[in-house]
Amino acid sequence: MASRYLNLDQLIQTSLTLPQDETFVSKTILDSVADGVISLDLERKITSFNRAAENITGYSRYEVIGKSCSEVFRSPVCENSCPVLEALAAEDSIVNREFEILDRQNRKIPVSASASVLRDSMGQIVGAVETFRDLSMIAQMQQQVKDRYSFEGIYSRNPTMHSLFNVLPDIAASDATVLVLGDSGTGKELFARAIHNLSARRDGPLVTINCGALPEQLLEAEIFGAKRGAYTGAVESRPGRLEMAQGGTLFLDEIGDLPLALQVKLLRVLENREFQPLGAKYSQKADVRFVTATHRHIETMVEEGSFRRDLFFRINVVGFTIPPLRDRKEDIPLLIDLALQRLNKEYNKKIRGFNPEAMQRLMQHDYPGNIRELLNIVEQTVILCRNGEIGLDLLPEYLHEHGTDGSRSTRSRRGCPPTEELARALDRFHGNRQLVAQEFGVDRTTLWRWMKRLKLD
Repeated sequence: MASRYLNLDQLIQTSLTLPQDETFVSKTILDSVADGVISLDLERKITSFNRAAENITGYSRYEVIGKSCSEVFRSPVCENSCPVLEALAAEDSIVNREFEILDRQNRKIPVSASASVLRDSMGQIVGAVETFRDLSMIAQMQQQVKDRYSFEGIYSRNPTMHSLFNVLPDIAASDATVLVLGDSGTGKELFARAIHNLSARRDGPLVTINCGALPEQLLEAEIFGAKRGAYTGAVESRPGRLEMAQGGTLFLDEIGDLPLALQVKLLRVLENREFQPLGAKYSQKADVRFVTATHRHIETMVEEGSFRRDLFFRINVVGFTIPPLRDRKEDIPLLIDLALQRLNKEYNKKIRGFNPEAMQRLMQHDYPGNIRELLNIVEQTVILCRNGEIGLDLLPEYLHEHGTDGSRSTRSRRGCPPTEELARALDRFHGNRQLVAQEFGVDRTTLWRWMKRLKLD
């Protein structure tokens, strides 16, 4: 992109410094350029305005000659970050600055602008030239992609995900308790929010609590509330999340981490639609819709006795599983593009994307941290990137450990993998140890030793 602008800049510099008897040639050259081109004097008064500039802004050249460019563009950047002012101050080129202008009908037009100084035959700076490209079509295409592959703020090209999108309105229409399963980082809270927003309770609150984030006594008070003096340190009455969620939805995240004693209390709430705050004499009605989620293998927990079977059936009236990112890798480029759009604005960068080698490495990775891990990688590389493209050298070190086939990592081959990583592999291959051993690049004896060490039968 930058080289294209430099070539265009050379063409414009040549055309704008032609002798007077070649004015017609100069005008013809500028009018043949697809991008808007304007020249300005040192006071930023417009001295020329080509045909593309007329088409983009809606103004004719006769209306704008002699006017300040800020009167024509009417953009916030005119006062605080004008590329022409920066080019004149630096005596250098400013390339690909994106902002919005207003056209003659006061419509917002996204443009990408570049500016450079204009010199006379003696090399003295006599003004500046600015080129700008209408990005409306690109913005429109990006919006179409968002609309086509988005559902309630969740983005995916994956058929399994779209099947979930299709049934979510039906799930939301009922008041049934929902269990959302999926690995950490797959977006379970986004699905809970979508269910709430699509439900009849959308005007009520959506209250979230992470069941694994607090010790048992504090968690009990956080969910059910506590009256003053109910326990040491309870100096005032506090409403619980159940009370805060009245008329709306309570999202119990990581419900697999809920202690057994609290599982009994939650079961009573689900059965009787009543709850009793700590230290309270009377019960309160629970006008709440429950959505729960966990990354754990909750059916296994039921068999082991660490999760109550009756509670499992109560929360699993409607249930579905969000596929991990490794099973929907067609979403990786889409999620990267969306993240780059947001991060470019947040960090004031102009990064176009990852080069082919870096993108290939990102596509090879299995993402045990799922979307959360991918977004972390993108943000880290955006912060470190100093040009318009992210290369292999900016990727985190652990991504360089992949083999050529991208399916295994030397980290796994060097030693026993984390429990969750090995458990996921066993699930993915339905307990076939030969296939799991091949996945990690080890023999079956090593795999058996790992499983014994991690207590994975």
